[in-house]
Amino acid sequence: MLAVSGAASASAPAPAAKADPAKGATLYAEGDNARGIAACVSCHGAKGASTITINPKLGGQGEAYIYKQLVAFTEPSRAGTVMTAFAKALTDEEKKNIAAYLATEPNKAGAAKNKDTIELGKKIYRGGIAENRVPACASCHGPAGAGMPAAYPRVGGQHQDYTVATLKAFKADTRKTSAEMHAIAYRMSDKEIEAVADYMAGLK
Repeated sequence: MLAVSGAASASAPAPAAKADPAKGATLYAEGDNARGIAACVSCHGAKGASTITINPKLGGQGEAYIYKQLVAFTEPSRAGTVMTAFAKALTDEEKKNIAAYLATEPNKAGAAKNKDTIELGKKIYRGGIAENRVPACASCHGPAGAGMPAAYPRVGGQHQDYTVATLKAFKADTRKTSAEMHAIAYRMSDKEIEAVADYMAGLK
């Protein structure tokens, strides 16, 4: 029995290495010139607090969700974007390390800017658009936009421009990572998309 047990243990796969946020922080801040990997900070800002409004804020985003998206950039669902080459250059371990690092950083707050559409955005986020079968955003992304790790991203405090572009990409079916989001965005007008994106930017 001992011999059999020992053989079984020897053939058992080694446990997956735990993600290392410190290594992720270094790669995020410095990149890897030897492999042509640019520093993530150049587009997504220090600590994931992007100041370029078309590039998403990543600080405080769920670890599993960030990893999932980095993998998706290497697959047909999100291939052909500016992120594809970077994601393909990263090892699976490096993707996990970067995701682990960003999840440790705080989410930088944003603010709604359009007072004329704030009530419309609030109505859509909290209650949806019943006549068009658009569910409340809060039902998946939470009342404060914190999201649900792995399944749904944090949307509270995100840049308006990025959220609008993302929802319109779902609507046009040029972003194919979620059939559910395509169906929802397809039933929204551009005005409704812009209103809810602005409202979400102010969520804390």
